[in-house]
Formats: sequence, C-alpha cells, structure tokens
Amino acid sequence: MGFMESLSISASGMTAERLRMDVVANNLANVNTTRTATGGPFRRQQVLFSSGANTFDDMLSSMTGSDRSAGTNGVRVTGVVPDNSPMRRVYEPGHPDADAKGYVTMPNVDTVTEMVDMMSASRAYEANVSAVQAIKGMAQKAIEIGRP
Repeated sequence: MGFMESLSISASGMTAERLRMDVVANNLANVNTTRTATGGPFRRQQVLFSSGANTFDDMLSSMTGSDRSAGTNGVRVTGVVPDNSPMRRVYEPGHPDADAKGYVTMPNVDTVTEMVDMMSASRAYEANVSAVQAIKGMAQKAIEIGRP
C-alpha cells in the first residue's frame, strides 16, 4: 500500500462523512415539516456505508485477475434511505394539518439523535483529516531521506 492509496482511503472517508453531515443538516432543517411534495410529514433519512470504494480501476483489476487488492479499502456510500421509525403525534388542534381529533403527525426526527450523529460525523471527518496530515508528513520525511 502506497502513499496515494492511503490518501485515497482517507479521502473516501471524508467524502462519506461530508454526505452524512449534509443528511443530518437536512433532517434538522425539516424537524417541523408536516407537508412534503409526496404528501405527509418529512421522514428522517439515514446514510448507509459499506466497505470498499469500487472504482473503475478496481473493477478492471478484479475482471482481469490482476494481483492488486480490488475494492477492499476505504468506504463508500451505498445509499440514503428513509428511517421507518414511527412518526410523532402532537396535539395541536389549531394546526392546519391537524386531524379531526386535533393531532398533527410530525416528522420522526429527534433533535438529540441528529446532534449526536452530527458530532460523530464531525469527529470521523477530523480523524480522516489527521490521517491525511500524517501521511503527508511521512511522505515529506521520505523525500528528505533522499536529499544530500
């Protein structure tokens, strides 16, 4: 494993965590959204990760049987899926979306859960940045070894 592959692995982690942060921000922005384009309240979204970044080079290597390790390093986002946990019901008889009994169906977004996810994504991103800085430092030291 060379320096470039290590950088690629950390870059895949930073990209995935940035998307996770975007999804968390979207969830928080819609915490009180009771109407969507599809009808009904907003449904919380979650990001799914899997191991390995399947690039064209990885696929080609696996098809040709070359000796490289294909698609086993890094992380990739496999999708953004809705959270199927139950929606909240809040008694607000004056709300325009209230049912006959005065209850409004609210999004299944929990602010505390989103804040924890946001902190987790931020820490994972920072860890990948630290890894990139360490790799950069190692590469610089390797270059200095060759200098007279």
